[in-house]
Amino acid sequence: MSEQIRIALPSKGRMEGETLDFLAECGLRVHKPNPRQYTATLPALPDVLLLFQRARDIPLSVAAGDVDLGITGYDALHEMLNGEADSVIVIHEALGYGECQLVLAVPENWEGVTTVADLARRGAGGELRVATKYTRSVGRFLAERGVPNVRVVNADGALESAPIVGYADFIADISSTGTTLRENRLRALDDGVIVRSQAILIGNRAALAARPAVLAATRQMLEFIEAHLRARGQYMIFANMRGASAEEVAASVFSQPDLGGLQGPTIAPMITRQGAGQWWAINIVAHARKLYEVIRQIRAIGGSGVVVTPVSYIFEEAPERYQRLLSALNGEDTPA
Repeated sequence: MSEQIRIALPSKGRMEGETLDFLAECGLRVHKPNPRQYTATLPALPDVLLLFQRARDIPLSVAAGDVDLGITGYDALHEMLNGEADSVIVIHEALGYGECQLVLAVPENWEGVTTVADLARRGAGGELRVATKYTRSVGRFLAERGVPNVRVVNADGALESAPIVGYADFIADISSTGTTLRENRLRALDDGVIVRSQAILIGNRAALAARPAVLAATRQMLEFIEAHLRARGQYMIFANMRGASAEEVAASVFSQPDLGGLQGPTIAPMITRQGAGQWWAINIVAHARKLYEVIRQIRAIGGSGVVVTPVSYIFEEAPERYQRLLSALNGEDTPA
């Protein structure tokens, strides 16, 4: 019987939807026939059982060994105590979605309070209360920045109402665009970013070190994740060109600044109805930012019949972060 590998995914809100979409884009589609279920499967990895939990609980589950791997926000990991975090290893620190930041936000009518230093001066006149879900992160930040007389109030739900209701003077909460803060007449301090966050992949250090099946599943996930992220915004371009030889066509391609591709163009003879002759097929990879310039340059050297298609994956020799993970497990390094 195969060993079961347990992976935790966010269970609610935008983070859940973005995680499921991201995994599907990576070729790791989640099979969850009933949206109310708290378990699911990953057909690409048959031995994996997916468990859905609150994003903020996932680092604790990974640290305790209740699950082997997890996808959550960096803000949730940052909230853990150092001792708890020792058993968690960051496998991929930038999955490219779920971007947000934990910020200090004060009422708009607090004139002259735009920085943490201003907040410290206001706190010197008497105790202030800050409402937050991130009591550890906020407490550490305020202590490091020398802000006195602030009591951290553990609160959940809609924190933006805390100053109006009266159980806190200001708040520390997650913000993506700042719209919710503005709608509730709050504003973030200019230098009040406590932590910047996005989705990350984490694992239990002991499970990764002792269980080959967990390490193998992690490598497969990393292969597809890194190949997909590397391919984002990239296009494969095919074109036909006349030329006396592959070398002549290559010289024309390299005469243009944006036709180098990943390592160089692929050039192959075309077989027309008249047989092999003076026509060649070239293909290169280019980013969307330079797509128009690339097509213009292909035309400039005589290219025609240009076909463009999105790239889903670009696999390299081995996932860079997998090599870092092995080093970290061997005590040689710690992944960024």
